[in-house]
Amino acid sequence: MPPITALLHTENDALRLGRTLEMLLPCAEILIVDHHSSDSTHHIAHAYGARVVIADERHDVSQYLELVRNDWIFCLHPGESINEGLQASLFEWVVQPLSAVSAVAYCVFAREQTNDGQWRQSPEPITRLIPRAWQRWHGPVPEHDLSAQALEGELLRFAWP
Repeated sequence: MPPITALLHTENDALRLGRTLEMLLPCAEILIVDHHSSDSTHHIAHAYGARVVIADERHDVSQYLELVRNDWIFCLHPGESINEGLQASLFEWVVQPLSAVSAVAYCVFAREQTNDGQWRQSPEPITRLIPRAWQRWHGPVPEHDLSAQALEGELLRFAWP
């Protein structure tokens, strides 16, 4: 299977970025498109081996796909992370033969932390692992594709005060 690039858009996310990046071991590359942070976001990103590019507001999200080095992209927000189950699924995914790719895209279920510290499960999966040629976006993450195949494990969305 081809390697994966993790793609994140950041803006002053230093306090929550480390939790996101520490679980991305299955990804061969981490590309951060930074939207002019004034905190230590760049320092945190570089500490985790991420490549940082400065956002150009004239570009839409899809233009940053030209900068990724791999054919598959895993998209996240800085306040998200993956659990061990999803991390294992991604490790399994990258070691399968290319002929095993059976979906146009892959989706995950999310658990979201509420402001009172509780967790709720999302009712619908969200598309997050896509090929480089993907053209449908909902902001910095892919638009959901109903034909996307679900991966085991969960995306975790942490509450932010």
